Amino acid sequence: MSLIPVTILTGFLGAGKTTLLKRVLTEAHGQKIAVIENEFGEENIDNDILLTESKEQIVQMSNGCICCTIREDLRETLQLLAAKRRKKMLDFERVVIETTGLADPGPVVQTFFMDDEIAETYLVDSIITVVDAKHADSQLNERQEARRQVGFADQIFLSKTDLVSEAEKDALIHRLKHMNPRAPIKAVHFGEVPLAEVLDLRGFNLNARLDIDPDFLKEDDGHDHGHVHDEHCGHDHHDHGHEHGEHCHHPHHHHHDDDVKSFVYRADRPFDPARLEDFLGAIVNIYGPRMLRYKGVLDMKGTSRKVIFQGVHQLMGSDLGPEWTADEPRVSRMVFIGIDLPRDIFEQGLGQCLA
Repeated sequence: MSLIPVTILTGFLGAGKTTLLKRVLTEAHGQKIAVIENEFGEENIDNDILLTESKEQIVQMSNGCICCTIREDLRETLQLLAAKRRKKMLDFERVVIETTGLADPGPVVQTFFMDDEIAETYLVDSIITVVDAKHADSQLNERQEARRQVGFADQIFLSKTDLVSEAEKDALIHRLKHMNPRAPIKAVHFGEVPLAEVLDLRGFNLNARLDIDPDFLKEDDGHDHGHVHDEHCGHDHHDHGHEHGEHCHHPHHHHHDDDVKSFVYRADRPFDPARLEDFLGAIVNIYGPRMLRYKGVLDMKGTSRKVIFQGVHQLMGSDLGPEWTADEPRVSRMVFIGIDLPRDIFEQGLGQCLA
């Protein structure tokens, strides 16, 4: 039986998650969706909002914050849903989990890999983060949960863009790209998103193939500055190749120093598989809790195929991708998104893993 796809919907308090979810549930798409909600506090108003509009199966979890005790609850809830589906008591094709606005998505994602029964039943399709354009700057400055939600995202939806100026919106997009270069960003109005942009994104997959992420780090292409992104300027030059110098003078690049950051590592020599495995194992052991997402397309000594690797926190997986073609340069590219990761240690260590 095929795995049940799961979409994890996250975003800070008031960003518009429920509006988006309500839209997904009420659209005439003919899909049967089970919703798992986790809201902060005993009273769940969202439940009433959703129930009035739809006949979806909503599983209530009102025991507080998702990042501490919820992992056990979520596991039990998912097991219960699967059991009822097997017994034909419930009919659904996919699951959407709406997390509380105060949640770190990490433990939610880990649930799907830590438990064999869950891993054999469900597949995480993607993590969607809704960002409130009006309040994002202050939330990102003050709340680590908001920064983590951005770092984990496979897709970012920007809500309330009508309440900010074009310049403010551009500055926010620039900031979000610096924190997470691999998640596409799209403005949405009152949750009006085509279903194809919410479900079956295949953005999250520990056995990812290249076709899942064809634009992998595309904003870096054509600007090969080695590994250096000129950090004193406070942003990645690669986002705006046409006006490198000017951005350094814009004040909005200096008032925040996000602890969630991304950096890219490139190498044009192949990796030694054993050394790389040892090194990645060591850094994941030490820095795993701070490594939100990481991903790479690697040139590995001894194989003519690309090696795709990615992970979340301490969970890491790799897979063989397609063959390197005769005319393409065999360049390894890796992106790391995390909290105060020691870039110099990563780069030095990875350099020592080259064949």
